[in-house]
Amino acid sequence: MSTIASRGAGSVTGDDVVELILADHREFEELLRALRNREEDRSERLTELADLLVAHAEAEEEEVYPKLQRQAPEDEEEIAHGAEEHADGHVALLDVIVAVDEDADTFEEALEELSETVLHHLDEEERDVLNSARENVPDEDREELGRAFRRRRAELLDGHPGSEVNVRRLVEHARQAGLLDD
Repeated sequence: MSTIASRGAGSVTGDDVVELILADHREFEELLRALRNREEDRSERLTELADLLVAHAEAEEEEVYPKLQRQAPEDEEEIAHGAEEHADGHVALLDVIVAVDEDADTFEEALEELSETVLHHLDEEERDVLNSARENVPDEDREELGRAFRRRRAELLDGHPGSEVNVRRLVEHARQAGLLDD
C-alpha cells in the first residue's frame, strides 16, 4: 500500500463515509498547500495529490454517489453535479501534470486553476451532499458506504491512478459522457 493510502481517509479509524470523505478533503488541502511551496518536492507532492484525487473521485462515483442517490433522491442533482466537478478536476489535474515540466509561470497558473476547481468542489460537496447524508442516511448505512469507499479507494491506490495516461483516459471518458463543457 502506498504512503498516500494511509493518509486522509486511510488514517480514520471509523467507517462513517462522511468522515472518510472529509479526511481526504483535508488531505487535498494540505497537498495543495505543499504544492504552492517552491521549496517542497513538487513532483512527489503532485504524484500524491494526483493519485489521491483520482482514487477518491472514482471511489465516490462507483461506491458512494449511486447509493446516496437512491437513499436521498432529492439530492440527485447535487450528486450528479459532483461527478461533473470531478471531471473538471481531472482536466485541471491533467493541466498541472503536463505543466510540471514546463516553465514556472505555466505550472503556477495550472496549479491555481486546480486549486480553485478542487476547493470549489470540496465546499459544495461538504455543504450539499455530505450534510444531507448526515441528516438523511442512517448511521449503519453510512458505515456500509464507508467500508465500500475505503475498499475501492485502497484498491485504486494500489496502482498509480493519477498517472498522466490514466488521467487522460478519465478526461476522454468524461468528454464522451458529456460531463465537460467544451
